[in-house]
Amino acid sequence: MGKLAFGLWDSFGVHEMSRSTVAADIYEQHIREVQLAESLGYSSYFIIEHQNSHVGQITAPSVYLCAVAQHTSRIRIGTMIYQLPLHNPLRLAQDAAMLDHLSRGRLEFGAGLGSHEHEFMRWNTSFAERRAMGDEALEIILKAWTEETVTYEGKYWHFDEALPLPKPYQQPHPPVWYAAHSQASLEYAAKHNFHVAQNLDVDEVIAEKFELYRQVWRQYAHPGPMPQMFLMRAVHVVETDEIARAEVERPLLESEGLGLRGIAQTRVGFRGNPDTVTRSAQARGTPEQRASYDWWIDNGLALVGSPETVRKKLEEHQRRIGYDVFCANHRIGTMPLEQVVKSLKLFGEEVWVFRYVISASRHADFQMIPYESASHSKGCEHAPSIGGAQGRVHRRGRQRHRRGRGWCAGRPPGPDEHSAVLIHRQLFGVNQVVFEVFQGLIIELQPALEDPIGNALLLLQ
Repeated sequence: MGKLAFGLWDSFGVHEMSRSTVAADIYEQHIREVQLAESLGYSSYFIIEHQNSHVGQITAPSVYLCAVAQHTSRIRIGTMIYQLPLHNPLRLAQDAAMLDHLSRGRLEFGAGLGSHEHEFMRWNTSFAERRAMGDEALEIILKAWTEETVTYEGKYWHFDEALPLPKPYQQPHPPVWYAAHSQASLEYAAKHNFHVAQNLDVDEVIAEKFELYRQVWRQYAHPGPMPQMFLMRAVHVVETDEIARAEVERPLLESEGLGLRGIAQTRVGFRGNPDTVTRSAQARGTPEQRASYDWWIDNGLALVGSPETVRKKLEEHQRRIGYDVFCANHRIGTMPLEQVVKSLKLFGEEVWVFRYVISASRHADFQMIPYESASHSKGCEHAPSIGGAQGRVHRRGRQRHRRGRGWCAGRPPGPDEHSAVLIHRQLFGVNQVVFEVFQGLIIELQPALEDPIGNALLLLQ
C-alpha cells in the first residue's frame, strides 16, 4: 500500500442541524469531534459549502473553520469545496488568507463550481455560466495571494488596483484542491497543476477519472511531483461485520433523500444537473441500485465492517483506485452520535494508526529524539501539508507514561520502564503525529513483531 493520509469529512445536513434548536450546540459538538480526530492522528478535517440547501448547512465555512483552528493545533483544515461562483473572489481570497494565519498555516483550499441548480437560482446567479465564473474567480484568488495589487477586467468581475491583505501564512499560498467530476474539470485541474478531489462516483469510474487526470497532467510536463488525489467515502467501523451492517444499513440508504425532501417542497424546488456522463447511472447508479445496501458496498461507496474487514477493504480500495488522501465520513444519515464517535475512534485506533506506524518502523522512516532533550519541551516542528505546501505541526509540552495499566502525566519513566524516545512519524507524506515509545511493551500487542526500535508500544501524543 502506498503512502496515504487520512482525513475526517463533515457536511452538516439539515437532519444534523435539527438535533438542537441552537446551532451553536451542533458546532461545538463537531469541534469536539475534530479535537478527538486530531488526538487520534487524523491528518486533516474537511467540510463542504452549500448555499440554500438541506444537503449541507455550513454557509460561512471560513468562519466555522476559524473556530476549529482555535480549538486545535495540528490537524489541517479545509473546505472541500468553496463554491467559487457564489463568492466575490477577492473577499474569499482575503478570508482564506486570514484563516491560514489563524490556523498557523494549516489551510487546505478546496475549489469547485457547485452542482445543484437551485442553489444558484435563489441568488439570481447563472448556473449555466458557473464554469466560466469559477475560472475567473480562481485566477483572481491566486493573484490576490501572490501579487501586491490586483487589476482585473473579466466578464464577471472587475477590480482596479485592489490591495488584498493579508497574504497567506503558507507561501506562496495554501495547497489548492479542485473538485473534479467532469472531463472538463479534470483537464482544468491537470492543466493548472492543482490537487484533485472526488467523492460521488463508484470506484470503477473514479479510477478511470484519476487515470485521465494523470495522463493529462503528464502532457503539460509540470515541474515537481504529481499533485495528490483525494477521495471521500462513508465509513463505519464496529466490533463485527454483523453489528456494522445492522447499525449502518438503514441510515446509509435513508441518507440519499435527507437533503432533498424539504427543498423539493419549496416554490423553486430542487434541481440538479441534467443527466450527463458525470451523473450517469454508470457513474452513480440507478435509483434501484442506490436503494440496495449491497450495491453501495460492492461499488466502494461505503467501507463498513470490523476493523480487520475495513482495513483489508481500504488496502484493496487504494490499490485499485490510486489516491493519496482518504477522507472518512463517519456521520452517515441519522446514525446516533455514540455510534459515529465509536466508529471515528476505531478507525483511528485499530484500522490504520498502529498497523501503518509499526509497518513503517521496519523501514526506519522515523526521526528519533532522545527523551531527555524532548521531554516537557514546548514548540513546533515543521511538516509538509497533505497538499504539499509547508505547514506546521505543533506539539504540546506534555508527556504521558505508562506503568502497567495506569497513566500519569509529567514524570520521567521509572527504572523498570527503560528509556523513552519521541518519534516523528513520517507517514503518508506528512509528519502527522508525535508518538511516545516505550521499550518492551509492544509484545503485549504483537508478540511476533520484529521491530528495529526494540518492541515499542506507540502511544498517541
